[in-house]
Amino acid sequence: MDLDDLIESLIEREGAYVNHPADKGGPTCFGITEAVARAHGYRGAMRDLPRGEAAAIYRRLYWLRPGFDQVAERCPKVAAELFDTGVNMGPAVAATFLQRALTALNRNAKDYPDLVPDGRTGPATLAALDRFLLLRGKSGETVLMRALEALQGERYLRLAERRPGNYILDKARPQTLEESHGRHSRTPLHRPRSRSQAPGGAALARWSRMPALWAYKRYRDQRRARRPLPVQ
Repeated sequence: MDLDDLIESLIEREGAYVNHPADKGGPTCFGITEAVARAHGYRGAMRDLPRGEAAAIYRRLYWLRPGFDQVAERCPKVAAELFDTGVNMGPAVAATFLQRALTALNRNAKDYPDLVPDGRTGPATLAALDRFLLLRGKSGETVLMRALEALQGERYLRLAERRPGNYILDKARPQTLEESHGRHSRTPLHRPRSRSQAPGGAALARWSRMPALWAYKRYRDQRRARRPLPVQ
């Protein structure tokens, strides 16, 4: 798996500078919020954030610091999923999902001990992942991926239920008058923006008011179709 390609693909999806009043995250550039940029030493205007600086932040904050590079050594596909989840929800949340999924799949602690979901990809988590992959093989990898996706979807659902006024921000083009009246048989798919949120960031708002779970499902379908699978 090429991390540079993974990051570049993410930056392309995120787009450049955005500062929409409905977005509680404030100004962003390449998906990096101002709070995150400032925390990592950038002092310039957000619209001028260099692409290379954004890539460096993604690499440092969402790949190396949470230890997903070590996961990639064992299972690139899972690491790519954790990276994507970490950008959307925070790296600690992504690591917690991995720990919860591994515990749920350890056959009542017969395969390896339960993990404490502390959001840290430490030796115990990596040892459990090693053991899981050894015992379950490629089919187990598929099951683990589905468990991670289910946990991500469940979190989006809880956010939508807890904050019904909040929606996922979308960069989709506005519908034409003809499309809004249903004159085209093909409805354009809307893709929500994954976001790098500072700690404590709120759920995102969506311009077209598509409920968060529907937006998430559509995003997942498109991402699966567009993103090539990491090299095994």
